[in-house]
Amino acid sequence: MGGHRRTQTAVAGIYGMNFAHMPELTWQYGYAGALLLMAGTAVTLHRMFRRSGWL
Repeated sequence: MGGHRRTQTAVAGIYGMNFAHMPELTWQYGYAGALLLMAGTAVTLHRMFRRSGWL
């Protein structure tokens, strides 16, 4: 489960620290895009770990 949390933390950390260029300020779906990216990486890693027998 560490891989799931690590990627979400990385995306949230980079997204949250970049105040001058926050996607939601210029892109209407910036916040939703960041959430979709985090969910997509979590689902992808979960599937990969399940297939390899780690879960």
